[in-house]
Amino acid sequence: MPVPSHPTAAIPSVSPRERADAAWTRDHWLALADRLLTAARGFASPGGARITYPGAEGGYGADVDGLEGFARTFLLAAFRIAGSRGIGTEDLAEDFRRGIVAGVDPLAPDRWVRLDEHAQAKVEAASLALGLDMTRPWIWDRLDQATQARVIAYLAPVVGDDTYPRTNWLWFRVVVQTFLRSVGGPWSEADIAADLALHDSLVREDGWISDGIERSYDHYVGWALHVYPMLWSRMQGAMDLAAPRHDADVARLDRFLQDAVHLVGGDGSPLIQGRSLIYRFAAAAPFWAGVLAEVPSVPLGRLRGAATAVVSHFVEHGVPNAEGVLDLGWHGPWRALAQSYSGPGSPYWAVKGLLGILLPGDHPVWAAPVEPLPIAQADELRAVRAAGWIVSATREDGIVRVINHGTDHAPEGALVGDSPLYARIGYSTTTSPLLDERAWEDPVEQSVTLVDRRGRATHRAAMQLLGVEVQGHGDARVGVASSLCRPHWITPVRSAAQHGSGLAGAVEVAGTMLVHSIVRGPWEVRLVRLTEPAATTEPRQLRIGGWALAADAVEQALLPAGADAGSGAWAFAGDRRSGIRALSDGAVPAFDVRADASPLGPEAVVPTLTFAARAEHWYAVLIELTGRSSRSWGTVGSAVVDDAQTSVAVTWPDGTATTSRLTHPGVAPPANR
Repeated sequence: MPVPSHPTAAIPSVSPRERADAAWTRDHWLALADRLLTAARGFASPGGARITYPGAEGGYGADVDGLEGFARTFLLAAFRIAGSRGIGTEDLAEDFRRGIVAGVDPLAPDRWVRLDEHAQAKVEAASLALGLDMTRPWIWDRLDQATQARVIAYLAPVVGDDTYPRTNWLWFRVVVQTFLRSVGGPWSEADIAADLALHDSLVREDGWISDGIERSYDHYVGWALHVYPMLWSRMQGAMDLAAPRHDADVARLDRFLQDAVHLVGGDGSPLIQGRSLIYRFAAAAPFWAGVLAEVPSVPLGRLRGAATAVVSHFVEHGVPNAEGVLDLGWHGPWRALAQSYSGPGSPYWAVKGLLGILLPGDHPVWAAPVEPLPIAQADELRAVRAAGWIVSATREDGIVRVINHGTDHAPEGALVGDSPLYARIGYSTTTSPLLDERAWEDPVEQSVTLVDRRGRATHRAAMQLLGVEVQGHGDARVGVASSLCRPHWITPVRSAAQHGSGLAGAVEVAGTMLVHSIVRGPWEVRLVRLTEPAATTEPRQLRIGGWALAADAVEQALLPAGADAGSGAWAFAGDRRSGIRALSDGAVPAFDVRADASPLGPEAVVPTLTFAARAEHWYAVLIELTGRSSRSWGTVGSAVVDDAQTSVAVTWPDGTATTSRLTHPGVAPPANR
């Protein structure tokens, strides 16, 4: 699979301090794409129809792995061919054209798995359809009539197929039928109308979109639910269908991007939250979608800068690997980060983050002055209402933190186990949730749990978001998020299929718990009140966990209960510091130490505080995640809830005092939240 020999083959290494002023040229982006395409050549089947990357067979088998590897790599090749207008990419087009001929030949030994043989083929069909549409003059138009007929027959089972999950999968059916429509194949106007109606039913406030009826807010919002509408509208003939809705789709994307640019860390890392994190720099895709859509509110230079920051972050950390392959992991290989169905070709959805090379060299984005990430310019505090998040980004250490009171990847009211990927109270660009087997049953990091005498910890999934807003001005500006949950113990029933949701099983409710987060800079004051203890089971302890740090080795420091300065625990890894300090009496500090539980390092440490659990009592702790030397705890701090339980006065470690409104069940949040 020869690829163009590009004059600028070196991919630059950009340090975090330089990133605000540095940007890859289009040549740098092409060099990365060509490196991936060159490596793919060595893993193609003799007929070219399958690309099976090295690694253990995926959960769906080797046949699906080969199709997945081809389809996702073809999407990158399509960006490369179309963006170069076919010039210098003739050999690349020929190799993929040869693979398509074999893929749809029912007698070829490396033929593709059909859509009626395995559901995963429905996913990959979308990449095939998009790629064929983008490269129409160089691939589709040069296929013989028999092969074109076989391609149409291969894709045709999507028509009338109502077995697609009611999630981002809706777009797989839309783009395939749109391609079929453009080449005289079968299609259903009713199918497309139903899918678009489903998409619209998943739209939430401020341009955010839930990936299904569950409260699923993650990178799929950007790399699927916003990217596909923009790619779809560019397909041949699609505007006949898309025109009535296109302006609304662009407006939603525009509003989403105003939040999304604030979720990229100072080192370019995306938020480490949600499933399919092995797609890595696919997180850059919505920024390129904004360029394609010509969104009005986020300048070209900022969109290109954000995309560059995300992709270069992974390049600086050794992605792709020495073989030029995207393995299953984050910076390096770490299989536990993948879902059960993932195979060696799965990470190649990352190529969506290289969508920018679809734009030709004369596109204005390549000449636009690059703007630094927002976090490089100032601290930021904002509320994401749909997801129930407070976002706190600090310029000094480059960390973006999300405090979560509304996302759990579960239907509202469903008492299931907490997914570490979704239901934790905090996520950031520099920490990962624990993802070992125990993490699915025993929430520790960024959690509030009741622990019974057998050592079982409760879960909080199906919590009720009470409010999320930013209050105050200047140095006294704080984020406030609140939720009510029914903490419950669960006896899990494990399933071989693990798609990111929490475990199901028998449930025992432990009462009702109210949690408030008051957020300012690197700090969170977490207030907890057990309002309705369980009548049948008396919990023994209330455990509150801070941020998990992972590295080759993590230092620990403990301030024991009874100390004059207030008990607490701190973990240190490189230039990161995670701490938790009691603002209420009776806390016992400790650490939860795990091996091989995080993609960020072999040792993970979570500082915790444990209290004796009492009903109708306020517990307050101060939680910190920061650069090790960037801030000091200073004074201990304090948090006092008023007698009416409608406000809290906080004295922060830097001496600043704030008073914040609290939202309680039955109390409507302010209109300007």
